[in-house]
Amino acid sequence: MPSNPPQFSSAPIAALLDTRHQVETPEGIDLVLRPAGLMPRSLAFAIDLLIRGGILLAAFMLLALLGQFGAGLGTLIYFLVNWWYPVLFEVLYQGRTPGKKAMGLRVVHDDGTPVGWASSLTRNLLRFVDMLPFAYCLGAISCLSHPAFKRLGDLAAGTLVVYRDEAPKRPQLPEAEAERAPFSLNLAEQRAVLDFAERGSSLSGARRAELAGILAEPLESLPEHAEARLHGIARGLLGSA
Repeated sequence: MPSNPPQFSSAPIAALLDTRHQVETPEGIDLVLRPAGLMPRSLAFAIDLLIRGGILLAAFMLLALLGQFGAGLGTLIYFLVNWWYPVLFEVLYQGRTPGKKAMGLRVVHDDGTPVGWASSLTRNLLRFVDMLPFAYCLGAISCLSHPAFKRLGDLAAGTLVVYRDEAPKRPQLPEAEAERAPFSLNLAEQRAVLDFAERGSSLSGARRAELAGILAEPLESLPEHAEARLHGIARGLLGSA
């Protein structure tokens, strides 16, 4: 008898936690962001907490000399530091508080654009909800259960805490006097010459000499001088680009 066909469940599959968040910019460019998990965010918050504590401690020690006026002023300073410290840094410092900078994090909108005043105020004012019932319990549960590690404040503000990827830097070319190649180079050949000069530091001297020696005759150069000539040609190409 024919076996029964396999039954597939129609229940929706829960979204999985991921370390990539892809968004499309208004220009149609796919942007890949890396959301930060609970641990680096907690460490960043702890660093900021220590900094705020140091600021308040120093302020209270000075204001203690002013008596009751100092106590009233201290209450105002406590409010400003406690609530405006993260907002000012996030908006004016590319989404980074000192703690986030130390952990390589930043706050952005869901579409990858820099965070603004309204979003930063919303996500930080709602910290009192994330803190409930104690020790950021609701915030931690939300962060661990959301695919992009969002706490409740991030959900309301439409923000993400992501890793701040540094733009890759091109290797420096070896010092050499710029010169032109003795023959015309197509685009692929120009790229090969530049790659040789840029990646030379990762090759042994013998390997560099071997590769450069292959072009000694076309370069009208002695094998021992071919590497230096390639560096000079690479300098010339880079200068003309």
